[in-house]
Amino acid sequence: MIMLKQEFNQQEENELVLPTTIVKRDGARYPFEIFKLKMVLHNLDLDDAATAVLEKIAAKLATQDVVKAQDVATAFRDSLNELGYLDEAKAYIAYRKHDVAEWEKQIDTKNRLERLVHKDPTIVNENANKDSDVFSTQRDLTAGTVGKTVGLTMMPQHIAKAHLRGDIHWHDLDYTPLSPMSNCCLIDFKEMLTNGFKIGNAYMESPNSIGVATSQVAQIITNVASSQYGGCSFDRADQVLAPFAQKNYEKHLKDAQELIDDEEKAKAFAKKRTKKDIYDAMQSLEYEINTMFSSQGQTPFTSLGFGLGTSWIEKEIQKDILKIRIAGLGKEHRTAIFPKLLFTLKRGLNLHPGDPNYDVKKLAIECSTKRMYPDVLSYDMIKKITGSFKCPMGCRSFLQGWKDKNGKEVNSGRMNLGVVTVNLPKIAMESHGDMDLFWKIFNVRMQTCHEALQFKAHRVTEAKPVNAPILYQYGAFGKRLAEDGDVNELFKNGRATVSLGYIGLYEVGTVFFGPDWEHNQEAHDFTVEIVKKMHDLCAKWEKDDPNHYHYSLYSTPSESLTDRFCRLDTAKFGKVKDITDKEYYTNSFHYDVRKHPTPFEKLEFEKDYPQYAAGGFIHYCEYPNLKQNPAALEAVWDWAYDKVGYLGTNTPIDKCYKCGFAGEFKATAKGFQCPQCGNHDPRTCDCVKRTCGYLGNPLKRPMVHGRHEEIAHRVKHMSVGLMHQEAEEEIKENAEER
Repeated sequence: MIMLKQEFNQQEENELVLPTTIVKRDGARYPFEIFKLKMVLHNLDLDDAATAVLEKIAAKLATQDVVKAQDVATAFRDSLNELGYLDEAKAYIAYRKHDVAEWEKQIDTKNRLERLVHKDPTIVNENANKDSDVFSTQRDLTAGTVGKTVGLTMMPQHIAKAHLRGDIHWHDLDYTPLSPMSNCCLIDFKEMLTNGFKIGNAYMESPNSIGVATSQVAQIITNVASSQYGGCSFDRADQVLAPFAQKNYEKHLKDAQELIDDEEKAKAFAKKRTKKDIYDAMQSLEYEINTMFSSQGQTPFTSLGFGLGTSWIEKEIQKDILKIRIAGLGKEHRTAIFPKLLFTLKRGLNLHPGDPNYDVKKLAIECSTKRMYPDVLSYDMIKKITGSFKCPMGCRSFLQGWKDKNGKEVNSGRMNLGVVTVNLPKIAMESHGDMDLFWKIFNVRMQTCHEALQFKAHRVTEAKPVNAPILYQYGAFGKRLAEDGDVNELFKNGRATVSLGYIGLYEVGTVFFGPDWEHNQEAHDFTVEIVKKMHDLCAKWEKDDPNHYHYSLYSTPSESLTDRFCRLDTAKFGKVKDITDKEYYTNSFHYDVRKHPTPFEKLEFEKDYPQYAAGGFIHYCEYPNLKQNPAALEAVWDWAYDKVGYLGTNTPIDKCYKCGFAGEFKATAKGFQCPQCGNHDPRTCDCVKRTCGYLGNPLKRPMVHGRHEEIAHRVKHMSVGLMHQEAEEEIKENAEER
């Protein structure tokens, strides 16, 4: 635990007469907080002089209720000089000059372009879904470099500097605020496929077969991915596509009836032909998504939600999605990275033997043991946590339950306007183990996050429907606006979300309670309280917002942020044991990946957070090879059904085509390699790891250092046999309780 010697007590602090408000250099108004002055004094190694310096500063500012930041800086410098701390005053002035120089450097496009040209890994490996060797990706990275440097100057400077310091993270700075793009969405495929849509110069009619329908789906995904910067999802894909497969069946039945007198034989023939059509269509969709590139130079981040359909056509679509994924891509049968598969478990439908769709669940389990996907959504828990059932938008971002003015529940066609993430470990380390100080810093960071989110949301409202016709004019966002329509009609009154993200609850707990705090109830309650306070603030922001955007709390995936925040904090605090020395921060509320609880202990620990962080969450467990014992995975799924809403599977599925090894590649300083022959050539091996919420191929598309370290530190939670045995015992106890 990190502790700070308190040289300036609360009584002395209360006796000072200080301004109530400070006006930052860009005009933003914040409460005047004395702890910020104390933090600077601590950094100057002047804790013992804190009382004298603060009294001097207070005397200089006593006549002002509202004070400018530059006046505080002058009073601080002059007080140090008057008390004889000349070297410290010079150090403070040097720090201020360095801060200005660093700002100029960060908004210098030429400087950042040079880093890109020299393949700075923090730039070229920031997104594991981007292959920086490909021209289209290089073009996007070049544009993003310009976008980031210009974008910093477009937002309020105190927000930009908070981002650069690592107090907060403004996500997708390469796209926004330079462009008024939105983030992720649930595409309204049903509306588009039913009513037609336009892409470029071509207007697409409603399809008359499932093959044409899936081809249109692929076209829609590519266009949507180029019109926003986040992921997109096809919710209830089996149910939406089924009517188009029904058209195939009706055509085949009509043809068969002309040739076959026996009605039953005609139906059997039509069904057989339709099944082949479904398989071919779903296989085409799989290949099209994995061979497409958006204008951002990456495979569109797509998720496919399915599993609730009950007709034979809907079940056939579900099974074929899984069979095709199990078969793999190409002659080497490689694991497909996209679309991310999201299979819904529902009691009475597919959860237990005897349920009508239980056979589909068994196939989903087999698929997860061989390809890690599908992740599973627990129908009842998703409804309980988020207010309605739907799959996430892309990776883990969930919409809350929402009804239109006619009382109709709407999920597809809604979207997220952006994310800003707070660096919780930094707050904890700045507080030096003082919980009161932690909450003071926390409140200031929350104000900055709120202002950043307000700015982010407002920027998106400046888009025009003609900027992204597929989204605003042709149905992807559910409603079709005129060219001069107001896009805010699709965002306000809770229809869209804007998300406050967070990272590193494990590290926060470590600052206050030590590295092994997971079984400490006081520590657990403290970290849950942090999440609850952020949730409550989001609710207040929504209530006070004139547009009533739904501010949601989001458990940030932190693909590159797990590295960035830790790097910045290491530069400030040094190598802090079990915090920065790991070289990564732990995602959101997750259990320390270096430890090996059982899956049930891990999920039991994590289950309390999503009820407050309903805007985005996922759980996953690390398993040994499950291919020979799928029953063990099923046991965990069944146990977790009433505990968590969204669960992923991490299991070894790497393959070396050079020596034939199948299992888990070894993590080395240079990346991952076959443990049998040392092969790490992506042309002759298939290495698949869960980057965060989604899968990645780190040999083909390398990850940032911190994410690599986090993956390398992951340990298996328990043996398959023990896992199965313990799950059966847990399930039996739960059944008896019910």
